[in-house]
Amino acid sequence: MKVVNLKDVESIEVTMAGAKNAYRQVPLGKKDGAPNFSFRVFTIHPDGHTPYHSHPFEHLNYVISGKGVLVDGDGGESELTAGEFALVLPDEMHRYRNTSKTEPLVLICAVPREYE
Repeated sequence: MKVVNLKDVESIEVTMAGAKNAYRQVPLGKKDGAPNFSFRVFTIHPDGHTPYHSHPFEHLNYVISGKGVLVDGDGGESELTAGEFALVLPDEMHRYRNTSKTEPLVLICAVPREYE
């Protein structure tokens, strides 16, 4: 077993093309011996977003705090606020974007550990 506090996990800037003001933490994953999934936490600061991308597996998201939108493959936007969950299916184009001018958008992203 392992218990970890997010404040003790290194935060690394997302440097993929198309990312802006976004940071990633991995509180639980491969290094911890997780056999199937990794939990990543993304902090997206005001005026920030993740890259517009897709991948061949689903991922499950939970919004810890803040507000933003999940942009889909057609450019549509679904609003997100703290306490909400989102499912992105395999091969769906998507991007998370912070819509607050003052607060970060913080969300958990669970993915297969190979994609950590």
